[in-house]
Amino acid sequence: MSLRVLLLNWRDENHPEAGGAERYLVTVAEGLAARGHSVTFRTAAYPGALPDETLGGVHYVRRGGHYSIYPRAVLGRSQAGHDVVVDVQNGVPYLSTLVTSKPVVNLVHHVHREQWPLVFGPRSARFGWWLESQVAPAAYRRSTYVTVSQSTRRELIDLGVDADRITVIHNGTDATADDNHERSATPRILVLGRLVPQKRVEIALDAVARLRPRFPTLHLDVVGSGWWDPMLRDHAARLGIEDMVTFHGHVSEGEKHRLLAQAWVHAMPSLKEGWGLVVVEAGVHGTPTVAFREAGGTTDSIRHAETGLLVDHADGEGVGEYTDSLAELLTDHTRRTRMSEAVREWVARFRWQDCVQSWEDLLVREVEG
Repeated sequence: MSLRVLLLNWRDENHPEAGGAERYLVTVAEGLAARGHSVTFRTAAYPGALPDETLGGVHYVRRGGHYSIYPRAVLGRSQAGHDVVVDVQNGVPYLSTLVTSKPVVNLVHHVHREQWPLVFGPRSARFGWWLESQVAPAAYRRSTYVTVSQSTRRELIDLGVDADRITVIHNGTDATADDNHERSATPRILVLGRLVPQKRVEIALDAVARLRPRFPTLHLDVVGSGWWDPMLRDHAARLGIEDMVTFHGHVSEGEKHRLLAQAWVHAMPSLKEGWGLVVVEAGVHGTPTVAFREAGGTTDSIRHAETGLLVDHADGEGVGEYTDSLAELLTDHTRRTRMSEAVREWVARFRWQDCVQSWEDLLVREVEG
């Protein structure tokens, strides 16, 4: 059965602010296209992007900006001519159920309760949370939900979404370890992701400053781009650790995996993660992750004390506990080696082909009714 699938998402993978959520959706889109389905990806425009383009068998329609993409995608009746709509709710819902009679699947990577006040002022934060927690559950009350972790599934249930309407489809990876990529001879920590406030890269910078007396050769690699980059560079300068940090910006896939393989530890101090795709990507190279338990999805992608460490917010923002956990892995070579072997085995079970198969099965069920 060949389907006509419409995907609504605020960014595509080549958007300057794209992250793991976009990687997930593009991989699913290209996987479905490769299986003979017609896939249209409606998203926002950005500098240098073509308004209409076909990549990897997926037709991209780029209109509107950061906020105007929502009304333009929905009021433009872009749902016409499709069998099923995948409406990606990154905090703000498209509410496509209001303008189409076709099945709508709502993809939610994580709930943004904690992020609204961090990124927006009080009034906008209250409005955003009202949209996410009140309006969206009502608008999608008859829709199937997909999320990437059991932790997000539980949060959706808390918002009133029926448990039997939520399907968990994990992230995957096709990356393989390269024997030519060697672990650094000196301790290195890596942070990878969009440089935005909610990723809290400052915590990793603070930890490196605290660890300097114990690990004078320690180095932090910050990989990724985003509008918060200047603030992070200023923070590193205030801490006096500019010589211990390299801001790489956006890098190629090959360079990303070289840096992941080189690192002793992957640091993910994010406020919230739906799953944490980079946890799996780092794990391919035997690099364990240190993350916060309260981030949610990290409790699904990391097996505490086996494939990585989960830290509680024990002292406010948790910098002290986070620093101690990083130091523990940097110091204990035997434990880190054991954890490296365990994380390789753990992440091997998460494959993109399984993710695409699950999506195809679900969409066919939706259309067939």
